[in-house]
Amino acid sequence: MVILPITLTIAAAAALINIWLGSRVGRVRMAAKVLTGDGGHALLTARMRAQANYVENAPFFLILLGLIELARGQALWLWLVGIGFIVARILHAFGMDSLEKPAKTRMIGIIGTWLLMLGLAVYGLVIVYALPGAAATQTVIG
Repeated sequence: MVILPITLTIAAAAALINIWLGSRVGRVRMAAKVLTGDGGHALLTARMRAQANYVENAPFFLILLGLIELARGQALWLWLVGIGFIVARILHAFGMDSLEKPAKTRMIGIIGTWLLMLGLAVYGLVIVYALPGAAATQTVIG
């Protein structure tokens, strides 16, 4: 049995963040009395986009994290990257609430997410193609 503790922990945290983001949308939706769409309400639009952007990025990140952990990626690095992703996405969500001017937290969240995902993508390719006994030359089943 394969257990991926890093991925499982970060995925659980990611699910909790998605619930939190959805509740933030719901609170504004109720206050603005908007059942569907954004009703032209700027904060509701921003919060809906924050959650949508999260849902657009989290699956790619979690898939990369899990596959790298499964391929025996370095645990400390994966923990740091996973925690960094969670922090970046929280910063992004709070930054999206700034309606008057671009918020630094939003930029930090976006850039952090991209850099962490890029790091995972490169690390995954290194594991497959550059490490001795690279997985590209091996097929493991079972």
